[in-house]
Amino acid sequence: MTGEPVITVRGLTRRFGQFTAVDRVDFDVQPGEIFGYLGANGAGKSTTIRMLCGLLAPSEGQAQVAGHDIARDPRGVKRAIGYMSQKFSLYLDLTPAENLAFFAGAYGLRGAERRQRVEQALAEAELVDRRDTLTRDLPGGVRQRLALVSARLHRPAVLFLDEPTAGVAPDARRAFWRDIRALARAGTTLFVTTHHLDEAEYCGRVGLMVDGRLVALDTPAGLKAAHVPGRFIAVESAAGPAAARAALDGLPGVLGVQTFGRRLRVRLAADASDDALRGRLVAAGLPTPTIEAGDATLEDVFLELVRRAEPGEVAA
Repeated sequence: MTGEPVITVRGLTRRFGQFTAVDRVDFDVQPGEIFGYLGANGAGKSTTIRMLCGLLAPSEGQAQVAGHDIARDPRGVKRAIGYMSQKFSLYLDLTPAENLAFFAGAYGLRGAERRQRVEQALAEAELVDRRDTLTRDLPGGVRQRLALVSARLHRPAVLFLDEPTAGVAPDARRAFWRDIRALARAGTTLFVTTHHLDEAEYCGRVGLMVDGRLVALDTPAGLKAAHVPGRFIAVESAAGPAAARAALDGLPGVLGVQTFGRRLRVRLAADASDDALRGRLVAAGLPTPTIEAGDATLEDVFLELVRRAEPGEVAA
């Protein structure tokens, strides 16, 4: 991706009394990028989005979205973006057609253009045959598709998706992300917050928020390489995970051990020997262990950053 950033954020800060919800955040988002913004509940994700959408004034710092300053021109920001919230995106007592007509009018669409966009959106969401069904009677994944097409009726340059897959079944989540990737390929910029760390693998870059601070920003692969170097393996022994864990304690090259059911997930230094690990288990009298290669995840990155994050520290 090249060209001028469609979102530029410098020193963005928001305080509520003595509490700092967002603390001196800096980042850019490129046109057509899927930008993931991750963190636990209360980390500052939604507050950042509210500022970038022109809904909440910053306490300090500045940001531009689609060429509009969020503090000086919040109305311009709102006209240039689409927004889909986890909590409120649709009127459940209206039909899909009625919801779309309402939001089209709210976005300033009128007459033939409004009717055309509504029909196109119904087709995109595969809701032509359900256009007169009450929205409350639609499955969660279908409502999600309807909310997405509602947010982009006016063809916004930037689409903000705030926890869009919360409470949605895994198959519907996968379908939703296929739609997101298709939008990005067509040129829409997507800013996505989520607490599903597996979903962030679909993002071009990911920012990780901890206690209001942006503690890391990179591609998923870059974050893993920088913050959880080495490699991962899965170890299982008939003696059980506790015995295997005790046998590996103090073994050179073992950087971390986690228990998952009957298996251990072991992080090793890049040059650590599987043979040495297997030999330690056998020497401890454990039945022949099973060792399988694994991969680092963004959950590993997030847990590592949370573990070592301290007030005032910001890693990029």
